[in-house]
Amino acid sequence: MESQLRQAVTHGVATVVIDHPAKRNAMTTDMWRGLPPLLAGLAADPAVRTVVLTGEGGTFCAGADISSLRQSPGEAQELAVRAEEALAAFPKPTLAAVRGYCVGGGSQLAAACDLRFADEDALFGITPAKLGIVYPSSSTRRLVSLVGPATAKYLLFSGELIGAERALRTGLVDEVLPGDGLDKRVAEFTAVLAARSQLTQAAAKEFTAGRLDRDAYWSEQARAGGDTTEGVAAFLDRREPRFTWTPGETTAS
Repeated sequence: MESQLRQAVTHGVATVVIDHPAKRNAMTTDMWRGLPPLLAGLAADPAVRTVVLTGEGGTFCAGADISSLRQSPGEAQELAVRAEEALAAFPKPTLAAVRGYCVGGGSQLAAACDLRFADEDALFGITPAKLGIVYPSSSTRRLVSLVGPATAKYLLFSGELIGAERALRTGLVDEVLPGDGLDKRVAEFTAVLAARSQLTQAAAKEFTAGRLDRDAYWSEQARAGGDTTEGVAAFLDRREPRFTWTPGETTAS
């Protein structure tokens, strides 16, 4: 079966599916290369308010397709970092819905999302030490920001897999769902995200990423964008707000 990245948009939620079941949804060179332009298209689509990244079937992503590493490990890693950075820089909320194996490059992608919800049987691992690969500095910093240096060292030094409950305790995962509850919870939560102010979300993404020079910009957006006025009016009227602010190109400047 041909490997691919599939996408669909429903009620403001774009779902991107890593589809390579013959190799546990391992990312090929073409898939790494294709993710940034796919995300750019979703970022520019005003109908998209949030993105869910998941894997086909019972696996999230088993990492990079080893055949691509054999051919050109340097190029494969560079493409993986570009894809990871494109996901981290996506201007709207992103959520990884994880089942089964989330290993190597799969963990890179999951860590680059804003949030991670996992099935109780999910397994996580950062495995470059098993292949003699230097894990990228940007990926290492992102991992440390999630789980702290001690757990990051445990994962990177050993390449051992950890279960969903330990991932939850360390901060690698935000919620763990039992049985078949993952899809329902992801649908409920992304509906909440899609209903919230994109102004608040976009500013929060920048601030939590450590950007320090945009307070004046976001204050002006709040004054001119209308979401604050609408949110307060809706609260006083006891109705659901109808937020209209959408991120534009200037949000990344």
